[in-house]
Amino acid sequence: MKTEKGFTLLELLVVLAIIGILAAIAIPQFARYRGNAYCARVMSDARNAFSAMEAYYAETLTYGTLAAANFASSANVSVAVDSTTPLQLTATDQTGLCPQGGSYTLSASSGIGQWN
Repeated sequence: MKTEKGFTLLELLVVLAIIGILAAIAIPQFARYRGNAYCARVMSDARNAFSAMEAYYAETLTYGTLAAANFASSANVSVAVDSTTPLQLTATDQTGLCPQGGSYTLSASSGIGQWN
């Protein structure tokens, strides 16, 4: 007598259902983690540009015409500077994937950043 080896159709369907359930749980989590990563990038770029502008001010005692766009580490983040005293800097997520908002503003007067 010959015994055939292999999986039955029911076993394969159960495995596919389990994979589908796991994917349905994992994909939204991945999207949220990705969005949070974009927010972290915007905050990091804003802090780096802010530090560079303050260092420039410490050397020259003026904010001058230093281009803040040079401080953005990625093409997906743009940085705008209000070069009055105290310095206010706004970094904007160009991808639109950041769930906390589109722009992050740092102000030298408060030293605290906030999402707009």
